[in-house]
Order: sequence, then structure tokens, then C-alpha cells
Amino acid sequence: MRGIVLPDREVRSFCIDGDRLRLGPVSGADLIADGGWILPGLVDAHTHPGTERPDVPFDDATLRRHLTDHREAGVLLVRTPGSAARIPAWVDEDSELPRVRSAGRWLATPGRFVPGFGRDVTEAELVAAAVEEAVSSGGWCKVIADWEFGDPAVSLDLLTEVVTAVHAVGGRVAAHCQTAEGSHNAVLAGVDSLEHGRYLDRDLIDRMARNGTALVPTLGVMGNKLDEVRAREATPRRDWLLKGWEGALANVRAAAEAGVVVLAGTDSFPCGTVANEVEWLIRGGLSPEAALAGASWTARSWLGLPGLVDGGPADLVVYDTDPTANPRVLAHPSVIVLRGRIFRAPTV
Repeated sequence: MRGIVLPDREVRSFCIDGDRLRLGPVSGADLIADGGWILPGLVDAHTHPGTERPDVPFDDATLRRHLTDHREAGVLLVRTPGSAARIPAWVDEDSELPRVRSAGRWLATPGRFVPGFGRDVTEAELVAAAVEEAVSSGGWCKVIADWEFGDPAVSLDLLTEVVTAVHAVGGRVAAHCQTAEGSHNAVLAGVDSLEHGRYLDRDLIDRMARNGTALVPTLGVMGNKLDEVRAREATPRRDWLLKGWEGALANVRAAAEAGVVVLAGTDSFPCGTVANEVEWLIRGGLSPEAALAGASWTARSWLGLPGLVDGGPADLVVYDTDPTANPRVLAHPSVIVLRGRIFRAPTV
């Protein structure tokens, strides 16, 4: 295939050799794409495949459907920061499904999260449980650092213990935060990713940049239902949601300008809607290229995978027009290649 490669904007040729990419044309190879815009497979850095509601059990068939929906949208790598069950081993062995980086089960201390939906632990059990999930799930764990309006967050001391212990075994910590106290404690504890980051104090953003803490603001999950929330009867909780939304939008641009890695994560259903999240990141103040990077090459690098390099994974998507000029085309890739397999190609 030949085309303009993002983010470098150079014309290059690639050959698919098994599940690897090779630079340059190869004599006798079939040409599947000539022209267009080529970029590493899209990434959803915050998605929870396998079940859609607390009252519905985690299910292999649902997991496969969700991951297939991601792939059909060009999302070839997903991070699941918490799920109702650990992602089963067969997912990594299935060449038809996106690559998955899992954090195991959500870790919820008493009074936080939906009882029974994740892994309920006491505060005394949290550190050991975080290490166990990180070791069992390929390096990540996810802590529910706060929960509802007015509820206390997990303490700074306890979160710091979690981060120290998980980092000691080579793992990384994602923290669900949607209160000022939760975001404050998570940043000072040195978590690796702040999920949502509602009510994040602007003064902590430089600290995030120094610590290497990424921000996954999941804007679309709130932004897509903003009119519905505004139409609700005025209550302290409704006002809290709206105020948190305003702060989240303002913090996206500030975080990017400070050098914080900002990633695209949908946290919603149906799966395969990361293009919508990219649009919300742009509305939050990111440039189209920075927003797309958070859903492609930057996100892949942050999760430990290379981009379009010789010998790298043959995971890529192609668009007929420049997706940084028109982000809506992200939902309509003309070519999808995952692990060297062609799942979509132009009709000849």
C-alpha cells in the first residue's frame, strides 16, 4: 500500500509480511491501497467490553461483539481500565480481535462503585488486590478513587501505598476520579492515568506532566447527553454534574498545553465510537492532530506499541481524505488491517 502517513505527512509504501509491516514496495505483491491517508490503528483508551449494565453478567459472546464493533470502526487497540471480570486469555489468541490492554477487575472499597459489579475489597485489602490485578492482567490495575456526589474519596496515603506497591512489580495504576478530592489524591499519589478527572484542580496539571500522569477525560459520555442532564430538575447532584463538565472541558486544553498526554476514551456503548471522542477533544481545545494522536499514534506508544515502522505490527487504517482536516471521516476507514489481516479494503 502507498499513501500519506500520519503524523509525518510523508508519502510511503508498506508491505504486509505476515503480521509485520515492511517498508518499501515488494515486487509481485498485491496493491490494496494506492493513495489516501495511512495511520496506526485507532485506540480507545477507556472502554469496558463484556457487559453493558451491572444487572447483566459478563459474557464471552458480548465481549466478542463489543471487540468486533471496535475493530469495524478501525479501533485496533483497546485499554479496558476495569471490567466486571478479567479479560479471558482467548482474546489475545484471536487474530480477528483488537489487541487488549486490561486492568483486570475494578477495585472498589466500601461505599464506592456499584456493589458486586467490580471486585469489592476493604481498604485494608486494597493494596494487595491492586498488585494481584496488575500481575494477573498484564500490568494495569484500576482503583475507584471516588464515586458519588458528597462521598469521601480514597485517602491520599492509601492511594500512595497502592501506587508504590504496583510500581514495584512493574505495573501501572488507573484511577477513576470525578470529585475534587479524588482527583487531588490521585495526582499527588502519582497514578499513571487519571480517568475522567472531573473537578481536577488546574494547579495540579503541571504536577501531572512531571509525573507522567495521562488524562483520559472521556468527554463524550457526558457531552452526548448534556441536553438531557440540563433538562433535569435542579438538584445539588445535577448542578455538580454540570459544573464538573465545564471544568473538564477547560482542563483538556490546559493539560495538553502543559505537556500532559491526553488520550481518547469513550467509556460508553455502543463500542467503536472513538471518532466521536476525538471530536469532543477538539471541542475541548485540542488541535485536530493532537486529538487524533490521542486516539492513534500517541496512545499506541503510551501503551507500549510502535507505530508504522519497519518490523512493527501490521495494524493500520487508511482514509480517503485527511482525518485531521475532517475528523468525521474517522468513523469511515476505507482500509482496516489488523495483525496483517485485511478486514476492509477498497472495492475494485
